[in-house]
Amino acid sequence: MQTSAPISRQNIREDYLPGARDFLALLKPRVMSLVIFTAIIGMVMAPGDIHPVIGFTAILCIAVGAGASGCLNMWYEADLDALMERTKDRPIPAGRMDPQTALHFGVALATASVLVMGLMVNVVAGALLLMTILFYVVVYTIWLKRRTSMNIVIGGAAGAFPPMIAWAAVTGGVSLESIVMFGIIFMWTPPHFWSLSLFACKDYKAAGIPMLPVVSGEAETRKQILIYTLFMVPVTMLPWILGFAGPVYGITAAISGAIFTWMSISLARKKDIKTARQTFFYSIFYLFLLFAVMGGEIIIGRMI
Repeated sequence: MQTSAPISRQNIREDYLPGARDFLALLKPRVMSLVIFTAIIGMVMAPGDIHPVIGFTAILCIAVGAGASGCLNMWYEADLDALMERTKDRPIPAGRMDPQTALHFGVALATASVLVMGLMVNVVAGALLLMTILFYVVVYTIWLKRRTSMNIVIGGAAGAFPPMIAWAAVTGGVSLESIVMFGIIFMWTPPHFWSLSLFACKDYKAAGIPMLPVVSGEAETRKQILIYTLFMVPVTMLPWILGFAGPVYGITAAISGAIFTWMSISLARKKDIKTARQTFFYSIFYLFLLFAVMGGEIIIGRMI
């Protein structure tokens, strides 16, 4: 098994020192924004109070831990990134950063985030954060991604932990509510990434990454997107059914879920790249909307 990305020091421009933008790029800020948002909502949904400083520390640690995971992912996958148009300008394949620098940066961030979370917030939240980082880096990046087309189904669990970690930061434990929030993101991940893989299929094929459309074809991928969407929508209704989200959330989840289902059916029928892109971007809006309404309704309810 590879233990590091095979990008040699000869690829690194000796006259170039990595700048703040390069280090920021390693953290995958777009992914981090979704992680931070769902974590904040997880904290809002949790019963009980948390000191503002401790709450801010918990969210910061989750953000830094997510950034560390992205950084270590880019370090390990630099050889793959160099083969894909979508990722070839990332700091390591573009020659703007030494792989070892990225490795050390990622390990430092991961270590700091887990230690601070465990010492300043609580041990349960720290342990969950550690498990999340290890799951993303070891299970998904190193083990699954290059080996199976189901990589994102299993590996997607890493992206579903943030609201659970934030919940644990407030309560000191894990409960059914936090598991449901985990489940929503877990079920959302395959349709989201498979719709991306449909219009990025050439890149994945060039890099030899066994994403579902590369291995099983586009028709099967579109079918699986629809199947997972049909399973996902009922899961998104659980917060309302179980009583920890209000009726506004229930209505929003039902309507937005129906739209997602309709788009997945259209994707299966039309079989064009435009519909795949529309489904991908809608999936991002969909998850943000669900968590925004879920948390917003709780905040308004507490203010009344």
